[in-house]
Amino acid sequence: MSAEPLAGRTAIVTGAGQGVGEGIARALAAGGANVVIAARRAETGEPVAVAIRERGQSAVCIVTDVTSRDSVAHCVDETVQHFGALEIMVHNAFRGGTPHRLEALSQDLWEQNSRTAVWGSYYSAVLAFPHLRAAGATGRLILITSPSGVEGSVNIPIYSPVKAAQRAMAKSLSREWGAHGITVNCIAPVAETPALVSAFERNPVLKERIEARTSLRRIGDPERDIGAVARFLASDDAGYVTGQTIVCDGGSFMGL
Repeated sequence: MSAEPLAGRTAIVTGAGQGVGEGIARALAAGGANVVIAARRAETGEPVAVAIRERGQSAVCIVTDVTSRDSVAHCVDETVQHFGALEIMVHNAFRGGTPHRLEALSQDLWEQNSRTAVWGSYYSAVLAFPHLRAAGATGRLILITSPSGVEGSVNIPIYSPVKAAQRAMAKSLSREWGAHGITVNCIAPVAETPALVSAFERNPVLKERIEARTSLRRIGDPERDIGAVARFLASDDAGYVTGQTIVCDGGSFMGL
């Protein structure tokens, strides 16, 4: 892979104001892409865009609520107006990962999970599609799912199925869009995010447990470990990879 495999291409990364989304945005920018930090709040998104620009790379922040079709449409339109095209759409944004049991599930939590994961994936896909189709063989849609969407997990019975829905959407769209040259894939990461760090602070034993489950005995870095996989999937080197879920968790889940 060249030093800048994405040079001249443009990517939107939703939920890029922190965590995995920020790591992916930084990795794509390092690969030469123009990156749009599509964050729900400018307070988180703009500092990421500034940090990328300070590294001599290209990034702007566009405030985006992935639960709103109009907001995602605005982001896509502004991106194309600013950079001239859109080749790579990465939907990472998610709200509602709070542990829960089904009998105690609130309607609000269900709304947060389903609107950000499933509806957000749909809006990202359908609104980016005309531009990805125009890009042809460089068109990429990447959905950030979870190992829980593959194997399920205790105390998150809503989170797991909405993440599984993203995998099903990716498989279907890979078949539908393959004739246009567009690839559609998922990444299922385990990485050290602000939410996970907070969980470790509340329960120091949790970090040891997660690390012990992995073959590599460590938790992933959002940019170095997860972002690198996204950069590969967005590049020409992954032009024959589609409909797949890459579980990037250090060797915890191996059931695919």
